[in-house]
Amino acid sequence: MPTQKQPIQSVWTRPHGKREQPALSREQIVAQAVQLLDTEGIDALSMRKLGNRLGAGATSLYRHVANKDELIELAVDEIYGEIEVPDSADPARWRADVAHCARSLRATMLRHPWIASVLGEMGMSYLGPNAMRMSETLLTVLTRAGFPSAEADLAGATVVSYVTGMASSEAAWLNVLARSGQTEREYVESLWPAAEAAAQAYPRLREEYAGQRDQDPGATREKGFQYGLDRVLDGLETRVTR
Repeated sequence: MPTQKQPIQSVWTRPHGKREQPALSREQIVAQAVQLLDTEGIDALSMRKLGNRLGAGATSLYRHVANKDELIELAVDEIYGEIEVPDSADPARWRADVAHCARSLRATMLRHPWIASVLGEMGMSYLGPNAMRMSETLLTVLTRAGFPSAEADLAGATVVSYVTGMASSEAAWLNVLARSGQTEREYVESLWPAAEAAAQAYPRLREEYAGQRDQDPGATREKGFQYGLDRVLDGLETRVTR
């Protein structure tokens, strides 16, 4: 007999009955989950701990979310609601609109660094209403700009992939900083002796490090992100049909 396929487990794919109760709403649960994730990180999240913070038992939470994975999906989409995706309705301003979205996505991820560790695991997170809104607006901007219809979605995915890749690395770095208890400048300063010693046999790296020695590390991250974003947009611009 053929093996019966298991349904995809996601808060966005299962039917929902009317299970709301006045004492506790899904919105309250998600808001508290995001607060917990922001302050204590992904490893601290549990249904029991969240229930305690809400003054309710874990059983009350299960009336709104089936498990921890669904809770994280909802939290991820809540964060996506912070991303600004402008649509100036002017085809000539597509680069400015897409760049604004990219910077907003990066800023959002850095405000909630825990999200970097779960994006790849939450395969259905793109079905959330806020994620869908971002994708729809981005697709509209790119299509109106003149990208071939078969490429507009790929172009948007390329930008998002660049941003999430860069921001994930930055988020991991910020988590290290948070654990160190130091400012970014202090922490980087403490690393320089080891980095310079390691670069002694590599002249190009040695020269590069010397040029970065007294730079503000936060400004350096900003500059690096913007450089990459500009180059991605340069490449995409060659695909716009005039």
